[in-house]
Amino acid sequence: MLADLSPLIAATTQWLTRAYPPSGGALASVLCEVQARQAVTVAAWLRYPTAMDAALVGMAGPGGSAALDWITGAEVTDADAPETWAWRTWVDEVVASWAAGLLTDPGLASLAVAALTEGEHTTGTPVEFRRLIDPDEADRRAAALLRHPDLLAPVADLHHAQLLHRLGPGRAVAA
Repeated sequence: MLADLSPLIAATTQWLTRAYPPSGGALASVLCEVQARQAVTVAAWLRYPTAMDAALVGMAGPGGSAALDWITGAEVTDADAPETWAWRTWVDEVVASWAAGLLTDPGLASLAVAALTEGEHTTGTPVEFRRLIDPDEADRRAAALLRHPDLLAPVADLHHAQLLHRLGPGRAVAA
């Protein structure tokens, strides 16, 4: 059984950075990917907080990117070669939606990172998500599309209520 979320995290990060590409050159590409990967990691760890949850999604599969592709207008056609779409089967729609919400709302991102202490993924390992919760100007420029609330709204809104529910009624979301 696969108890590692890395294929799901890698594919969902790739989907986000293809759907909302970086603004600039090679450094911007790396900064954009790091921000996307941090948001996807937080979202995946929240969605699948235990090793058992991770193993189950590894067995069942996360569902793929078909609905996300349709929403963003990036549908994959049958004419596309399998190597161009095979990774898309590991994209998790809910994780992508939650990550989009975290990228566009710093208060929600901070709340989500704080909630990670309740899961098994951070046990004994210090993890930092600075580029997600406190991006500097270079981060913002590199990920201008990836952090644009209006552009990400169709994806972020898909499962926003579920994210708020996961974070719990006892937590306040900063406005």
